[in-house]
Amino acid sequence: MTKKAWSGRFSAPTDQSLEEFGSSIEFDKRLFREDIEGTRAYAKALLKAKVLKQTEYTQIASALTKIEKDIAEGKIKLTKQHEDIHMNIEMLLTDRVGEAGKKIHTGRSRNDQVVTDFRMYLREEIISIKSILKQFRKTLIKLSEEYIDIAMPGYTHMQKAQPVLLSHHLMAYYRMFKRDSQRFLECLERVNVLPLGSAALAGTGYNIDRKLIAKELGFSSVSKNSLDAVSDRDFAIEFLSDCSICMMHLSRLAEELILWATAEFKFIELADEFSTGSSIMPQKKNPDVAELVRGKTGRVYGSLVAMLTIMKALPLAYNRDMQEDKECVFDAVDTIKPCLVMMEKLLKTATIKDVNMFSAAEKGCLTATDLADYLVRKGIPFRSAHEITGKIVKHCVETGRDLFQLSSKDYKKFCDKITEDVHDHLTIEASIARRNVIGGTAKNQVALAIREAKEDLKRA
Repeated sequence: MTKKAWSGRFSAPTDQSLEEFGSSIEFDKRLFREDIEGTRAYAKALLKAKVLKQTEYTQIASALTKIEKDIAEGKIKLTKQHEDIHMNIEMLLTDRVGEAGKKIHTGRSRNDQVVTDFRMYLREEIISIKSILKQFRKTLIKLSEEYIDIAMPGYTHMQKAQPVLLSHHLMAYYRMFKRDSQRFLECLERVNVLPLGSAALAGTGYNIDRKLIAKELGFSSVSKNSLDAVSDRDFAIEFLSDCSICMMHLSRLAEELILWATAEFKFIELADEFSTGSSIMPQKKNPDVAELVRGKTGRVYGSLVAMLTIMKALPLAYNRDMQEDKECVFDAVDTIKPCLVMMEKLLKTATIKDVNMFSAAEKGCLTATDLADYLVRKGIPFRSAHEITGKIVKHCVETGRDLFQLSSKDYKKFCDKITEDVHDHLTIEASIARRNVIGGTAKNQVALAIREAKEDLKRA
C-alpha cells in the first residue's frame, strides 16, 4: 500500500474501494503540463522566500522538465494510489530529487494548486476556441460575399414572411458567433486570475511573492480573497454558459441546414464528404454532422446544469464536491471544438440551390407588407392598408395565385388607388432593395455589414 502524503493523522490505511471511488487521475491527468508549470513557478517563489536553496531549486526545475517529457511520451504510469495528478507529480518529484522534493508543497495546498492548474488549462482552451470561432466567422463572411445576390424567403414562426438575401441570413449567424467570441474574451479576463498563494483557505504562511508567480505563469492579476480563491468556480460556470450559448447558435444553424437539405425545401445539397447513407435505404443522404451537433448541444447544457448543481449549496471554502468540476469542463471543451470545426466544414462545402431559393420567395405572397406600404404611400393609414392587403391575400389564396400574378383590374376591385406601378413595387428585388436601413437586407447594407465584419476580424 502506497503511503499517503497525509497519512500521519490516520491509524488505518485507506480502503481500496475509497481509493477507487475518490481517485481523479483518470481525468485530471490532462492537467499535467499545467501542474508542472505551476510547480516550477512556485519553486521559484520558494527560492525567493529562502525555503529552497539554489541547488535544490535547480534540481527541482530540472526534474520537473524530465517528468513532463516522460509523461508526454508515456514513459510514466500515473497511479490511482496517489489520487490525482498533483500528488502523482509531487511523488515523482520526490522520488527523483529526494528531500528537496518534499519541500515543494511548503505553504501550498492542493486547494489553490488545483484551481491554478484549472484556470491555466481553461485559459488556453478559451484561446483555442476563440481561434476556431474566428475561422468560422471568416467562412461566414466569405459565403456572404459569394451569395450576396441570392434571394430567399425569410421566416417567422417557420412560415414564409418576407424576402431576404441569403447573405443577410448568413450574416445573422456571424453576429451570433461574434457575441460568442466576445463572451469568451470577457470570460478569459475572469479566468486569468492567480489563486496560488491562497493555500488551503486562509492564505500561505510563508513570504511567497504572488506577483512573481503571476508573472511567471502569465496571469494578469492575483486573487484578493483566499477563501474565495480556493472555492470559486464562477469562471468555470461562466465558461460552460458561454459554451452553451455558442452550442445553441450552432444548433440553430444545424436545424436550418437540416431543413434546407430536405426534398421539401431543396435550398441546399450537403457535400457527400460530410453526409452519410442508410444501412437499408439506398437512396438516403443523411445530414449526420448537423444532427450530431444538434444532439451534442444537450450534452454541453448538461455540463452547465451539473456544474451549477455541484456548486449550489457549498459552504466556504473548498469541498471535495468540486472534484466533479473538471469533467464537466473537459467534456464541454471536447464537444464544442469539433462541433465548431465540423459545422464550418459542412457549411462551406454545401451547394446552394439559388433558383429554388428564389422560386420559394416568389410563392406565398411574401411582398404583402410591401403592398400595404404601397397603399400607405398612396395616403391610406397603415391599419386600413393592412386590412385591404389582407383581403387581397385572401383572394390570392382562394384563386391559387400570388400577388405578382394579379392584374391591375384585380387590384382595383379592392382599392381604386392602386395603379399599374404596383407590379414594379411588389417584385422580390424591389422588396429587398427597399429595406435600406442600417441592419436591413438591402444589398448595399449587407455589403456594408460584410466590410465592417472584415475589419472586426482584423482586430480579433
